[in-house]
Amino acid sequence: MRIDILTLFPEMCCEVLRESVIGRARERGCVEINCRNIRDYTLDKHNRVDDSPYGGGTGMIMQVQPIYDCYESLCRDTGTRPHLIYLTPQGKTLTQKRVVELSKLDNIALLCGHYEGIDERVIEEIVDEEISIGDFVVTGGELPAAIVVDAVARLVPGVLNNDESAETESFHNDLLEYPQYSRPEEWHGKKVPEVLLSGNHKKINAWRLEQSERRTEERRPDLYAKYQEKQKVIKKLSAKKRIFIHMMETLSRGLGEVLYAEGKNVLIYLPEIGNAMLNAEDEEHLEKMLPLIPKAVSEHSIVTVTDRWNERVSEILGYHGSMLCSQACYTRGEPLPVKHKDIRQLTVEEVPYVAEHYHLGDEIYVRERIAAGDVFGIYIEGKLCGFIGCHNDGSMGMLYVEDAYRRQGLAASLEGYLINKQREQGMIPYAHIVNGNEASIQLQERLGLNLSETVIWWLYR
Repeated sequence: MRIDILTLFPEMCCEVLRESVIGRARERGCVEINCRNIRDYTLDKHNRVDDSPYGGGTGMIMQVQPIYDCYESLCRDTGTRPHLIYLTPQGKTLTQKRVVELSKLDNIALLCGHYEGIDERVIEEIVDEEISIGDFVVTGGELPAAIVVDAVARLVPGVLNNDESAETESFHNDLLEYPQYSRPEEWHGKKVPEVLLSGNHKKINAWRLEQSERRTEERRPDLYAKYQEKQKVIKKLSAKKRIFIHMMETLSRGLGEVLYAEGKNVLIYLPEIGNAMLNAEDEEHLEKMLPLIPKAVSEHSIVTVTDRWNERVSEILGYHGSMLCSQACYTRGEPLPVKHKDIRQLTVEEVPYVAEHYHLGDEIYVRERIAAGDVFGIYIEGKLCGFIGCHNDGSMGMLYVEDAYRRQGLAASLEGYLINKQREQGMIPYAHIVNGNEASIQLQERLGLNLSETVIWWLYR
């Protein structure tokens, strides 16, 4: 991802953004951040970039010409027109949802105002979006720009490492983050909660969820109300867990938004990947849902729970491909035994290996999954000989073992490892099994996963 900052004070941004996580990400090439001095583009012999406002008033206004020429120079140098954001108190307040959306863009540019603002005409001419970081005023757009860069860049694949995961932070799944503790166990008479010292991951996850719910209800009742509505949908779907596990987990993991919900008639949208999941009990509810499906979905895939509306949904979205699947989920209380212990999280160095052997996604997708920390490899005597991953919708998949190492329990070890890992994180592990894949079905049964009798369709363009 490339981010350009248009500013009168590039040093302010450069100094902040060369440190910590973002600084290390820049060094690794995960994100490119550049600062352009608007003053370099003024035609004024005194290097002025501002003037008094027409109609009178206090303060000075940044002029059109330097800003416009700076942006046009950026467009010429990069060969593209990046999404230009003007940082202003008059913009829409920045949210985590918008941060996620911005992190999916290849190029963005941030325009920093100063003085009393900038000439309205340049906003009309080149600005795509106005953003505010809150209902207060600061002296310039540099600090807000640095905040936007930090919030967006840290979500780019590869920026955060395993110890700096974004999965459990505030606003994930509409909840504020739970309290955190470190050493020492006791300080000023205050002790770390006993549950966090127990080693019981199930109890720890339950405690953390309870704390997040309590904190969100007290501090952000607006978010808590949204969270409660989502929990109501999950509860309704849980009556048929084997069929609706993909929808339930999408919501519980904070990956999906409810666009329609009436009983078990549910439409879920996954904004980060552009997918949708739909279940309609009758034609009346189906026709209510179809207009609500975002346009972005037409270029991606959509899941329907039964084949009843298969043709209708395909017709509306212009889909021609389909894949019939069963669902498998692990709901037992105990972890699975893992025979082969040398299982490691893969790095981008293993992208070529995974891409060569995984044929349901391209190298870009493989790189994204590995960068997200969701692909794990199994090693025999130091040699990588298979892998498993978690898809961007939360489901387990990407399972592969080299021919020479099959029938040795490696596939069971890989899936058992991933199941245990997800259970520790409070998830219900699940997978889509393509119709006719008897080997995979037998594996799920051996591991103790429950298989749905009802099939679902993956529809795609």
